[in-house]
Amino acid sequence: WHFPVTVDEVVMMGRAARSGFLPWSTRAERDAAGEVMSRLGIESLRRRHIRELSGGQQQRVFLARALVSNPRLLLLDEPTAGVDIKTRDDMLHLLDELNHDGITIVLTTHELNAVAAHLPWVVCINNGIIAEGAPEQIFTPEILERTYKSRMNVIVHEGITMIAEMPHRYG
Repeated sequence: WHFPVTVDEVVMMGRAARSGFLPWSTRAERDAAGEVMSRLGIESLRRRHIRELSGGQQQRVFLARALVSNPRLLLLDEPTAGVDIKTRDDMLHLLDELNHDGITIVLTTHELNAVAAHLPWVVCINNGIIAEGAPEQIFTPEILERTYKSRMNVIVHEGITMIAEMPHRYG
């Protein structure tokens, strides 16, 4: 975090593989990066150092770095970890938009309630695939217990699925 790099420079790193041997970016590449940053709501941060940003802003910068290369597939490890609830929801809505734009998105998360509310397909894994399908089909006490080795309550109210870990009973 002490490396003196700006948001703009981090995002442009996503174009490095396509830039060839030239050490500078073209006007078109900078414009494309600006469009991605604008879509992610971070264009005003272009000149700031990465260390000055909040966790949610940093997550958006790293997502912009990936998106600027026009990927067909995004692999994201806990993309909403360490961010506030609003940022998490904004990020999940954005990922949904990107998915509808034709980008395949695979992500890991332990935020089951956020997944149930935002994502169309879930794969539960624990030493192999336990189950896969729409959240309302997959988030059952039985499947979650096989996945997490812990009993969980699943409450569905007016189409909204909520998951809560059961308290451990000792004795």
